[in-house]
Amino acid sequence: MPEERARNRFGRLGPMTEQQRTPHDLPDVTGLTIGILGGTGDQGKGLARRFALAGHQVIIGSRKAERAREAAADLGEDLPVRGAENAVAAAEADVVIVAVPWEGHKATLESVRAELDGKIVVDCVNPLGFDKRGAYPLPVEEGSAAEQAAAVLPGSRVVAAFHHVSAKLLLDPAVDAMELDVLVLGDDREATDLVQALAGRIPGMRGVYGGRLRNAHQVEAFTANLISINRRYKAHAGLRVTDV
Repeated sequence: MPEERARNRFGRLGPMTEQQRTPHDLPDVTGLTIGILGGTGDQGKGLARRFALAGHQVIIGSRKAERAREAAADLGEDLPVRGAENAVAAAEADVVIVAVPWEGHKATLESVRAELDGKIVVDCVNPLGFDKRGAYPLPVEEGSAAEQAAAVLPGSRVVAAFHHVSAKLLLDPAVDAMELDVLVLGDDREATDLVQALAGRIPGMRGVYGGRLRNAHQVEAFTANLISINRRYKAHAGLRVTDV
């Protein structure tokens, strides 16, 4: 019987892998409403834009509703995006992405703890500092921003993801596809599967399980390395995981 063959992501023809024969089924996430806390920043707005283009209803959250509404309006009236206070975005969304500055991370989560109870919360915050030598990871008492989120939100299902996605590319209308893998970490298999599926809603992007939440520190910290790469090569680098 002839060997089954398939093209990989680089277009090269090769033997079909076991995963290609029997792919892991991810959940259907169409129709989910996505809330983004800190959605007025470039990263939050970029993710809001891409998920809205994929057909999701998106609620941009901010401490001030007016700022959130302005950010939503900036993305265009033709996209299903609206702005609201953080508490409203947290309460009305099915899945909530945390994209706030590190300095306000803990306080923001504490302020919406009740609204996030029982929900999947996706933390993409990178605790970084900057000096004359560039970016560097900051120490976090709980181990990582994601673990801090889990400590503050004991009733939520916290997942770490979307740390290495370029805000500039997310917002660039000339970029049709985001060619990168998103590392997804967490202790709840159903939650990480759902977030992997959400990543796959953005053209060119793929969610790859990256381990338990306790391993989020090095994923967050690696953002400092990517910033150094981008500065040296004038690029917007992302990650690809091979042989998966």
